[in-house]
Amino acid sequence: MAQGTIKQKAKPAAGNAKKGSQALKPRGSRQIAPKKQKLIQQKKLLKKHSAGLAALTEKQLAEKAGHLEMLRGGKKDKKEKEKK
Repeated sequence: MAQGTIKQKAKPAAGNAKKGSQALKPRGSRQIAPKKQKLIQQKKLLKKHSAGLAALTEKQLAEKAGHLEMLRGGKKDKKEKEKK
């Protein structure tokens, strides 16, 4: 005696066919994560300090650029000359 009707197989969605034809982007080099506890701590510190250095450098560059704008001969002075 039959248990029930046979399930129909689901049809693939129309949008999925496009994905397979796209080329994959080249991947970067892989890094092996450190396993020893001391190396893990060193990597955390390095990441923290390098992020801090990058933020500090960006802050200093922004300050210098702002200072240069206040000096004579910046963008503001050029725009004022063009208006006159």
